[in-house]
Amino acid sequence: MSGTDPKTLIRVWHLAWPVILSNITTPLLGLVDTAVVGRLPGPEYIGAVAIGAAVFTGVFWAFGFLRMGTTGFVAQASGADDYTEVRAILGRAILLALILGIIVVGLQRPLWNAAIDLLDPSVAVQTLAAEYFFIRVWTGPAALMNYALLGFFIGMQRPRLALVIQIWLNGVNIVLDLVFVIGLDMGVPGVAWATLIGEYSAAAIGLVVAVRVLRPHGGRFDWKSILDPARGRKLLTANVDIFIRTACLIIAFSWFTREGAKQGDLALAANAILMQMVHLLAYGLDGFAFAAEALVGSALGKRSLPALREAVVASTIWALIIAVGVALAYLIAGPLVIALMTDQPDVQQTGEVYLLWVVAYPLVAIWCFQLDGIFIGATQTAEMRNAMIVSLGVFVVAILTLPDVFGNHGLWASLTLFNVARTITLGAFYRRIERRALV
Repeated sequence: MSGTDPKTLIRVWHLAWPVILSNITTPLLGLVDTAVVGRLPGPEYIGAVAIGAAVFTGVFWAFGFLRMGTTGFVAQASGADDYTEVRAILGRAILLALILGIIVVGLQRPLWNAAIDLLDPSVAVQTLAAEYFFIRVWTGPAALMNYALLGFFIGMQRPRLALVIQIWLNGVNIVLDLVFVIGLDMGVPGVAWATLIGEYSAAAIGLVVAVRVLRPHGGRFDWKSILDPARGRKLLTANVDIFIRTACLIIAFSWFTREGAKQGDLALAANAILMQMVHLLAYGLDGFAFAAEALVGSALGKRSLPALREAVVASTIWALIIAVGVALAYLIAGPLVIALMTDQPDVQQTGEVYLLWVVAYPLVAIWCFQLDGIFIGATQTAEMRNAMIVSLGVFVVAILTLPDVFGNHGLWASLTLFNVARTITLGAFYRRIERRALV
């Protein structure tokens, strides 16, 4: 680590901070959505938006492969100075996003029925949530295009552009929330329309900016290259691998929440607060994982083992600094953070009992976060899929046994073992990436 080039460390920071800042803007939008409907008469309005937003968060998270798959392929092609292929990758990703978005729109009724069966809201909430859902579902093509565009900008090592577009998206959404809900009294549908307009305007701006980014590099958009069957299958295979990996991740966190409910209302409430602290940590570590994606992909495109190792070490140094800092902050100020989220003494005390698991979380999770970024940049997606399946198996064994013996501590131990398993399994495949840099 001591031999790491300071320029690489600076480069990693310049790549990471816009991603971190962009991530932080997302909860702000959720707060504004809640605040504007919170001014409407009755709690059912807040519940309706919460239910609707939860459905789309789950659906769109499953399509996160559009971002991750695009980043690695773009980074490798740009590292090899093949900008005709960069254009083709962007074209394939946009085309796939449009197809999947149209499918989401086409399946809106089955999706709604499944969501209602799963979440089982009250009649009042269900009626209002339907108004939100059947408007926002039309954001599907634009929302998924924005995933692909985000992957493109990160792969091109232009995260500041991604930040600007994200700020635009959330900014338009927030302003229209205020105009539609408070100014025009449109209620819950106003929130959905604000999101729809924000997504499509961001996608339009993102496409224009992407074309301008590519202009100085030459190359051209070629439908024959975009629709090339072999390269299309390669992209599709990678995306399916990442989809399976993401599905395993969703299963693990959903199972954690489900099992937490069995520990009683206090443990469930405390776990919900502690998980918010875990998600906040992810905003920081994601930035350096994204930096690793871009730099690792570029190094492999250049077939440079030294550049690959520099990217891995420099991004991990920064991630480790953040992880240690967050762990110390939670150790010192964790009770205060819990108190800011709830004023109920019993929940506060219960949260403090399990706080040390959250303190340890960044020190355990940093390694699998970084390895995820490295493997995404390398587009070693089959290894990511296989490692996650094995890790989910470890998690299932742990969560079926440890909570029965150790209660809620066993539940958090299961989640910790899940991250340890992700690190070990991905680490076992790492040498394959270095061998690719030597070919």
